[in-house]
Amino acid sequence: MEKKLSREEARKRISELRQQILYHQKKYYVDNDPQISDYEFDQLMAELKRLEEAFPEFLTPDSPTQRVGEKPVEGFPTVSHRRPMLSIDNCYDVDGLREFDERIRKLLPGEKIEYVCELKIDGLSMSVLYLDGRYHQAVTRGDGFRGDEVTAQVKTIRSLPLTLPLKEEVEIRGEVYLPYESFKKINQEREKRGEPLFANPRNAAAGSIRLMDPREVASRNLDIFLYYIFIDGREMPSQWENLQQLKKLGFKTNPASRLCRSLDEVIDYYREWTEKRDSLDYDVDGVVIKVNSTRQREILGTTAKSPRWAISFKFPARQATTRIKDIIIQVGRTGALTPVAILEPVQISGTTISRCTLHNEEELKRKDIRIGDYVLLERSGDVIPHVVSVMKERRTGKEKPLVWPKHCPVCHSAIYKEEGEAISRCINPSCPARIRESILHFASRRAMNIEGLGEALVDQLLDSGLIKQIPDLYHLKYEDLVQLERMGPKSAQNLLDQIEQSKSRELWRLIFALGIRQVGEKLAQALARKFPDLEKLARAGEEELMEMEDVGPKVARSIVFFFRQPENQKLLERLKAAGLKFREKAEKAGPQPLKGLTFVLTGTLSSMTRDQAKEKIESLGGSVSSSVSKKTDYLVVGEEPGSKLDKARELGVKTLNEKEFLKLIAQA
Repeated sequence: MEKKLSREEARKRISELRQQILYHQKKYYVDNDPQISDYEFDQLMAELKRLEEAFPEFLTPDSPTQRVGEKPVEGFPTVSHRRPMLSIDNCYDVDGLREFDERIRKLLPGEKIEYVCELKIDGLSMSVLYLDGRYHQAVTRGDGFRGDEVTAQVKTIRSLPLTLPLKEEVEIRGEVYLPYESFKKINQEREKRGEPLFANPRNAAAGSIRLMDPREVASRNLDIFLYYIFIDGREMPSQWENLQQLKKLGFKTNPASRLCRSLDEVIDYYREWTEKRDSLDYDVDGVVIKVNSTRQREILGTTAKSPRWAISFKFPARQATTRIKDIIIQVGRTGALTPVAILEPVQISGTTISRCTLHNEEELKRKDIRIGDYVLLERSGDVIPHVVSVMKERRTGKEKPLVWPKHCPVCHSAIYKEEGEAISRCINPSCPARIRESILHFASRRAMNIEGLGEALVDQLLDSGLIKQIPDLYHLKYEDLVQLERMGPKSAQNLLDQIEQSKSRELWRLIFALGIRQVGEKLAQALARKFPDLEKLARAGEEELMEMEDVGPKVARSIVFFFRQPENQKLLERLKAAGLKFREKAEKAGPQPLKGLTFVLTGTLSSMTRDQAKEKIESLGGSVSSSVSKKTDYLVVGEEPGSKLDKARELGVKTLNEKEFLKLIAQA
């Protein structure tokens, strides 16, 4: 039971709570360095709300409890900006950037030019006004001269301070955006309600900021990065100082911003973030380059639409619209039937895309994708392109839904779908499509690593009848190979040498190469450690397998099912007869020096590939993970490291450069 406070005690406690809450909000939303748990924070907010209800005379508009208003607003009044919010010209290649730099230098002859590079957040431009140290008004960019007042909506953004330690008029400008996780959640909820999905985070942010009810806006978890500040209408002497002043006042600025003292540094920054953009949890579509000096910017001035002192260097597009010409069904090595869209070719991120996976029958139906539809495609980094949405308003009535087959489109055998799965599968283990994909997987770099055995050669070998199953690879003859098209004597001998070398690969590679469902590379390594004899693994039961840390009932069933199939038993017999290694050599006696240590690799190593570094660590008893966590012991940092380095610094994980890593390995 809480002690009943006097009026003066309540006033003091309310003031204390507000200061604590504002501090913790800044640590959480701006600094990404939370000091208390969510539960503890919620308790502070709950106490403040109770006291303000009990002592309403102390309630003020800038209290943290008032960030979300109680009533929906009615309409959006139009407000004129104190100074225009101009759009920025774009360029799409280095030549365009050099032309921009040349124009600047012609207008500022003989002067030293510095640039500030900032990531171009794909969001909604916003102007926020503070009067007498208090949050007063927020206005969208609109047409650059007038915008919509969205004061109640922007007030819900928790990283934005409601008070400032300044009494002057302060205007800040920035970009309201929606983090990816919030974007996914919103679309999942819209999908459940049968509402159209937002095409991208920017659309979702714009839609969110125009919701009439601030409580609903608050649930969307919008955020904001700031980049300009005007105090009584004046900027700081430089853009870099603008950013420092914003940070000093508690505003959230983008940590990737950088002061560049030459055009080459600007180009390096652009190239760096072209590679690293997929490591961010928000959408960026380019780099904004600004002349740093405010004095120089005043000399350069503006055109009717854009400042002459800034340009946006856009990243290659990741989304594009195209038409589906056809939908075909592909059969993979596990028999999975996958619908694939054949597209009118379109450029995304500098790559021509002419086909993309549609995943499975359920996904096809859920999105109602039809032959002839216009669709919005997206490709992030090296991820396979996928359909974001169907442009149903462009339908003419001639579009046709795909009729899902009742039989395998390759061998015409029956297909089946396991309960609880979305994927249909061909039941025929001798299906030509399954055999082709199985051979390609078996020969792949991370499996048996048979160099030179790619798609074109596998197709030739199958079409000519030289191979029909995986074991046939080990019975190929030189005189047969040299007769194949584009296969000379040297290539034929190289291939035979590679096939011969694959016989002595590590046991885990063979286990992985077999293509057992649910068994990836990491689990194959664990299985080889527990069962250093493949025939012993083939006899293992579900209970014995489930003793392993990474094996649950579903995985155990899959492994046992694979080895119980007569065709797979025959496969193993033939591989053993061909001379493949079925038993791992016993480990050398003595402790493994890196045992119990977890490593993560980032960037490019000059002395070895990352695969070689991984094998070296594992041979000494260490383990290699793909992501940094508190359990990581060392991050090995090569050239051009990615976001893993930032994560390691944030978590206090020890980092090793290549020289230090090699020294550690040598000592081990």
